[in-house]
Amino acid sequence: MDFLIKINKILNKMLTLTGGAFLVGMILLTCANIFIRQFYIPIRGTFELMGYAGAVVTAFALGYTQFTNGHISVDVMVNAYPKPLKRLVSIINHGICCVFFFITAWHVVQKALTLKNAGELSETLRIIYYPFTLAVALGCLILSLALFTDFLKALLPKERI
Repeated sequence: MDFLIKINKILNKMLTLTGGAFLVGMILLTCANIFIRQFYIPIRGTFELMGYAGAVVTAFALGYTQFTNGHISVDVMVNAYPKPLKRLVSIINHGICCVFFFITAWHVVQKALTLKNAGELSETLRIIYYPFTLAVALGCLILSLALFTDFLKALLPKERI
């Protein structure tokens, strides 16, 4: 279990740093575009690049946010449950969410491969954009790993962890 947590931490840290680099790039691109627009020369494809980078930033933050329990949770009802029922709800919740995001990652990979095989290019800049789709799939897969770790934490007794 410690090994899984360590792997989870390393992968989430790598994705978070990469997402942070994309975010800095988005900020710089926005500032440059605002400045250059003063001279009536906007940067071509800014909207496109912001969309792709925003997808990567969001997807890469999912696993880290789950790993650090940063997501908003509404647990008004669950707080009133006895401890065994809370544990059962946690097991079911993490299990279903883990499977859902694993399936989501799989389908997004399939979509990316379809885009690759079709030779799809972005509209304005004519760049290949299936790698951004694969990045979203990676974010979903890492989120699934974080949820699987939480599932095992809830499932296994504390003495065995």
